[in-house]
Amino acid sequence: MSWPEAGSHHLAMTSIQERCPACRHRLITTRFDTAFRMPDQSERLCFSIPGGLCEDCHQLYIDPELIELLDLGAGRCTFAIESDLVVQEQAWSA
Repeated sequence: MSWPEAGSHHLAMTSIQERCPACRHRLITTRFDTAFRMPDQSERLCFSIPGGLCEDCHQLYIDPELIELLDLGAGRCTFAIESDLVVQEQAWSA
């Protein structure tokens, strides 16, 4: 599984896109809990980040403005999983 460096393949999530810019497969749009490795080798954990995950090439796309706001531009996403808040909401609504 590869993840783009913050700033390399961003999708403007404000203008809803349903297809991966790299391979044109469907994006799964939800909220993710993520880990970013920063240049100084520290890790930043971010919870419930809105984004789109390509169901085929597994690239994660996050709004570049959000990356900038969270000061993650120099970081690299090393891990992302659907937020447990989303899973809980789905379980309660079933």
